[in-house]
Amino acid sequence: MYSTLLSSLADLDSRGETNALAVMDRSGVYRCATDEEVLFAAQRICGSRLKAGPNISSPAQLKEFLGFRLGNLQHEVFAVIHLDSQNNMLDYTEMFRGTLTQTSVYPREVVVECLKKGSAGVFLVHNHPSGIEAPSAADRTLTDRLKSALALVDVRVLDHVIVAGTRMASFAELGMV
Repeated sequence: MYSTLLSSLADLDSRGETNALAVMDRSGVYRCATDEEVLFAAQRICGSRLKAGPNISSPAQLKEFLGFRLGNLQHEVFAVIHLDSQNNMLDYTEMFRGTLTQTSVYPREVVVECLKKGSAGVFLVHNHPSGIEAPSAADRTLTDRLKSALALVDVRVLDHVIVAGTRMASFAELGMV
């Protein structure tokens, strides 16, 4: 196995691919990782980092996770990060998938999911494939509707984050939650 690794790495080096990330295929030969494989691995690492911490205390940590999960999608996704009463992450749930420019979000379904998960608080998140992170009037209306619906079952909306590629808008940071 060790000799296979050395010969595979030597082959990559001979092709001038010394800065490439390598993955082992099923036959035991190392090859350059594809962009998709690198992004998938990064998503898994960010997800495990977020779940490994005792609570979500860093906006930077949350934004890193969301950037990898939603930043490169070509369709809208609306997701909920469920939290317990100490802000420990219970789950990340992608609830609705839309098109390039919109997705339908049903407050009733969000409330039901929060009750199933036992959420005390949530982060609402969605992406804008357009690359424009500014909240729209529809985003503000949706946030208000979800806050009202979730308040009826004692679930706090801590933030609504919009991911637009590498840029993000936080309703909490904008004073909108």
